Amino acid sequence: MKKLILLGAGKSATSLIDYLIEQASKFKWLITVIDSDALLARAKVGKTPFARAETFDIENDELRAKWISEADLVISLLPASLHIKVARDCIRFKKDLLTASYVSSEIAALKSEIERAGVLFMCEMGLDPGIDHMSAMNILDSIRRKGGDILSYKGYCGALMAPECDDNPWRYKFSWNPQGVVNAGKDGASYLAEGREIRVPYDKLFSDYQAIEVPGLGKLAYYPNRDSLHYRELYRLDAPLSDILRATLRYPEFCEGWQALISLGLTDSLRQTDSDTLSYSNWTLQQVPAATDAAPEDRLAAFLNVARHARIVRQFKYLGLLGTERVGLGTASNAEVLRHVLENGLKMKPTDRDMVVMLHEMEFERKNIRTKLNAYMIVLGEDNLRTAIARTVGLPLGILSKLILTEKVKMSGLHIPVMQEVYHPVLKELEDYGIRFEEFFS
Repeated sequence: MKKLILLGAGKSATSLIDYLIEQASKFKWLITVIDSDALLARAKVGKTPFARAETFDIENDELRAKWISEADLVISLLPASLHIKVARDCIRFKKDLLTASYVSSEIAALKSEIERAGVLFMCEMGLDPGIDHMSAMNILDSIRRKGGDILSYKGYCGALMAPECDDNPWRYKFSWNPQGVVNAGKDGASYLAEGREIRVPYDKLFSDYQAIEVPGLGKLAYYPNRDSLHYRELYRLDAPLSDILRATLRYPEFCEGWQALISLGLTDSLRQTDSDTLSYSNWTLQQVPAATDAAPEDRLAAFLNVARHARIVRQFKYLGLLGTERVGLGTASNAEVLRHVLENGLKMKPTDRDMVVMLHEMEFERKNIRTKLNAYMIVLGEDNLRTAIARTVGLPLGILSKLILTEKVKMSGLHIPVMQEVYHPVLKELEDYGIRFEEFFS
């Protein structure tokens, strides 16, 4: 009996666990779901002879080594900072490892050790990154096979609320880990536009957003995501390429509100405060000049140079950021306080449905004819548990797990899913779950 271990049973794991149990019943595998929250793990596993829930401290080297040594395949949905501990054990015990996280510098430094161990480490195997790579490469490779030269590539992805659940002034709720949103863009971004390399610092990232039309949804806002230039080599995009951009989709209201949070220093992960001594309004207005006779709304509006009844002020009031209640989190960074606020203020209701939107824009030239190809995907969740995020992050990991355990994919080394032997069967099966792209020319 083959054994698969999943580390982490959080928001993105639900559909993955369902898929793995379904496959385990067919192939007689044993799935072990390990999470620090034993009740959560047991609830997601349910009652089946092909899966079990366990809990232990992932920092416990002895227990972590024990579980990994007994597995045939390991999937980690742990916070990205913990992947390195799992990775070293997988190398030590010669176990394949799949994650949905970006390839960190620590994991990249293990490349030669991974190769010597003869194991597969497939990172960026979720949604973004993950489905974005696979769908982009599927189209790019098709264009190249037909003799086309890629002139421009732009890719966009965002996790939003389904239109009928879009009911707050931020036009956003969390269907995934809020820490990822709080940290988004901290390193700024870079991309190629009309042959020029553009770099955008964090403090300008959300104020410089632009708009894009998405079929069926209208206009969304986008801002550049990380280092797009890095993907010239990974996507094999050579001259005469003029544009490459990877971007995150949001509504304009979110970008404007988030820029205000940045301006106030509230996303700062280094600045520590004694939150027990501060009300939410005092915490929010730490950097705003004191005015004893002015209401918090007026101080905020003056600092941001907006009207007292502006949407941004309403956004802050919606989250309770201008209230008199004590924060009460002890010594904490601004980013930690903000995460606490967002987890409570932008929480999905039980019946809320999220929505994942992905869009590719490509221009290519073939036989002296320049063509623009667009492809888009819209996936809706069922409720606040079986979300679109859980499906689009978890199913690619599950499908590749099946391909590895059934020996349909035989690879080793450190990779992201840009090769046809991975993206073709994964994308094909994703279509069975309603995760597919529509293409059109413009």
